[in-house]
Amino acid sequence: MPFCLEGPAHSELLIRKSRFIGCVEPILDRQTALGRVRAIREAHPGAAHVCWAMLAGGQSAANDDGEPSGTAGRPIFEVLRHQDLEGVLASVVRYFGGVRLGAGGLVRAYTDTIAQALLVAQKTPFQRRSQLCCRIPYPLEGTLRRELTSAGAVLTGVDHQSQVELCFELPESDREALTARINEVGLGRVEWIDRSSI
Repeated sequence: MPFCLEGPAHSELLIRKSRFIGCVEPILDRQTALGRVRAIREAHPGAAHVCWAMLAGGQSAANDDGEPSGTAGRPIFEVLRHQDLEGVLASVVRYFGGVRLGAGGLVRAYTDTIAQALLVAQKTPFQRRSQLCCRIPYPLEGTLRRELTSAGAVLTGVDHQSQVELCFELPESDREALTARINEVGLGRVEWIDRSSI
């Protein structure tokens, strides 16, 4: 069973004068991860490298950021994969201390930095989520909102036009039961919107 993180966790190692600062954090997608990596770079302008890896379904990736190929991003990625994590970004900021570590030393340093951060990270079982959107007449909005709340669904967007368009997300395992319940209380007036791109 895959796991996700409840929040960020950090570590810091000093290896032969180089400082390695690790962070593991929950992430939704590649775009969010790239934005987070940019923010980390801005927070550490004197760092030699900001190497990272992410596991988020089909959007998984790894980046060595100038370290020799395969010595940073891929080892970080492998730590995440072996821990059976999903929806996670792992980054390591390296301040170069003037002593070269060699390929093996770099792999160990990046692996250990992320492993240390994961030791203190809070993990929970990963639940796949579905995002749904529907259009309803105005008089049904209050009823639908109550149904979403009682089902534990999270409202992600509301658009008031000629009808009300609501988007929400919920655990994939609850999708079928909630859509059936909404169709029942909607008395045939619920129009489901295909938003496969969201």
